[in-house]
Amino acid sequence: MRRVSLTTGLVLLAAVWIGPLPQVAAGSFAAHMAIHMTVVAIAAPLLAIGLAGSRFDPARRMPLAFAAIPASLVELVVVWVWHAPALHHAAATSTAAFAAEQASFLAAGLFFWRSVLAATGTQARIENNGLVALLLTFAHMTLLGALFALTPRPLYHTGLASQAAALADQQLGGVLMLAVSACSYIAAGLWMASRILGRSEPSRARA
Repeated sequence: MRRVSLTTGLVLLAAVWIGPLPQVAAGSFAAHMAIHMTVVAIAAPLLAIGLAGSRFDPARRMPLAFAAIPASLVELVVVWVWHAPALHHAAATSTAAFAAEQASFLAAGLFFWRSVLAATGTQARIENNGLVALLLTFAHMTLLGALFALTPRPLYHTGLASQAAALADQQLGGVLMLAVSACSYIAAGLWMASRILGRSEPSRARA
């Protein structure tokens, strides 16, 4: 399973970084968001699962550095900073800025998901922190997605011909963010909550 997850994550990264999406993203916020969410919410957890327990697993070498809630705060800062208009424009118009943005998205995503996985199966308090981190990440991703989907004007300059087209493109990007966040973070949160509840039942039975 780890090998399949790792391979699938790498294939997804190759698809969104080498395929046509980066060129389209230069003038389309929705395409940019498709890349972003694929990296942080789909490929990153698959890669984290693939690396877990292997000799390349950073959490295995430095377990104290992979705390779930701090990792979620790091991802929050990275995601929100890169969606500031000036930095988003730089990533859309500069290959170097785009590469820096994508590298930071992947690093923050791997840090977050590996920290959440590292919390699984450990002490109850640490595992609860992993669940809180997932809920926090889902909350800020939802807030940012709702901002893009519901705002009445374009927040970014794009190559689209009209304000109406730019607004529709931005709203589509917001909907993508909301949909992928819901599928990824809620599913992971439910999985972790089920594990916590499953381990609590034998304890109650013994009591």
